[in-house]
Amino acid sequence: MSNEFGHLFAQPSVSRRRFLQTTGSGFGLLALSSLLAESAGATQVVNPLAARPAHFATRAKSVIWLFMNGGQSQVDTWDYKPELEKQDGKELKGFDKNTGFFTDQVGPLMKSPFKFSRQGKSGTWVSEIFPNIAKHVDDLSFIHSCFTETNNHSPALFQVNTGMSRMGFPCVGSWVTYGLGTLNQNLPAFVTMYDTLGRGIPKGHAQNWGAGFLPSIYQGTALKPQGAPIDNLYRSREMSEQQQRNQLDLLARLNRRQLGQRPGDTELAARIETFELAYRMQLAAPEALDLERETAATRQLYGIDNPRCTHFAKQCLIARRMVERGVRFVQLYHSTWDDHYDINTHLKINCDMTDLPAAGLIKDLKQRGLLDDTLVVWGGEFGRTVYCQGKLMETNYGRDHHPRCFTMWMAGGGVKPGTVLGETDDYCYNIVSDAVHIHDLQATILNRLGVDHKRLTFKFQGRHFRLTDVSGEVVKKLLA
Repeated sequence: MSNEFGHLFAQPSVSRRRFLQTTGSGFGLLALSSLLAESAGATQVVNPLAARPAHFATRAKSVIWLFMNGGQSQVDTWDYKPELEKQDGKELKGFDKNTGFFTDQVGPLMKSPFKFSRQGKSGTWVSEIFPNIAKHVDDLSFIHSCFTETNNHSPALFQVNTGMSRMGFPCVGSWVTYGLGTLNQNLPAFVTMYDTLGRGIPKGHAQNWGAGFLPSIYQGTALKPQGAPIDNLYRSREMSEQQQRNQLDLLARLNRRQLGQRPGDTELAARIETFELAYRMQLAAPEALDLERETAATRQLYGIDNPRCTHFAKQCLIARRMVERGVRFVQLYHSTWDDHYDINTHLKINCDMTDLPAAGLIKDLKQRGLLDDTLVVWGGEFGRTVYCQGKLMETNYGRDHHPRCFTMWMAGGGVKPGTVLGETDDYCYNIVSDAVHIHDLQATILNRLGVDHKRLTFKFQGRHFRLTDVSGEVVKKLLA
């Protein structure tokens, strides 16, 4: 299987592998040649994370995805609907009331409890609960017409991340690093961060940043939210650097010998490189994760010393430090935006935790000349209903899941700033124009990195797979 980047990673079935081993098939040797190089009679592994050329020239090199886990409410944040104010408390008529997850808890239409105002030269409508991001709307590209097909968290998370609503497929970060490699061989190509244990890990857990059937070297490296961000990052005090190097060299020789007996075993090849990457990370990662190296002004910009947003602020700053050092893909999960009740309180808390750090990230990237090279994506797995969940008409009402339409935004990385794409109806229930399926969004993200989503494929169990399955179109209206 070729993904047209010049490296082959076939994942044959057991019967085919045995056949190739016994016949010495040229195809089997071709697959092996992409992983191995022969030098002085010894089998050496070619680094699967080596930087590779894109399909076409582009400025973007990295992606930072601020993932609002749980599903943010579009009508309370970015998609202003004055008609909802007029129809507040009335029954939703003429629409499918089974859109949400809790179909027995459909209440009346409910206006947003928050005020909206136009911001920036673009005059973009923004809710009052995002006062800091509001200052940067002229750098953002809003998409009001995103949609998926599932209204349950786990399959929706899988679909947004992997293109499929079931588990076991490579996520977008894995596809990016598989296609392009990394620009820093001493750090992971793909880093993910999630919220503190008290607020929750995304449903599906590591499946959301897993490599699926791709070699495991392309899965995301998760930084723990508490304690040491990476296990075993430091060498044992009882072991010298030379002793550790000797152990790794011996292990590598044994693994290469085994690899020579098992052509096409991508997992073993990935394991060899993983040991070497872990060794190099002991020197590079502590420096990259050391936020004390940042100035007081930078820390203040992100809100690190603000107790309302310290955790997410640190993660956003780490994300900037990662892409600054050549990491391809960084994904931050903030939990949880699943506001089934008391949205007036819970949504405000989430915005307080993320508004300043996200705004700080945009400003910091722009000041450092990194915004053009970095595509920032903001959004979760779906939106929320325009009607109230249940009959709670006071301040403790909530909103159910709504995959028919929701808002995401992008910044930098070659997307058109200060724009709004897509339109929803007066109630923000259905899309009226410029619908953007999640496959379209994924195709656009790959495009900004110089990758043609139709050409980035991987053969698994007899079929060529891609992130966007058999659909998806680049949203050209978003491109600068």
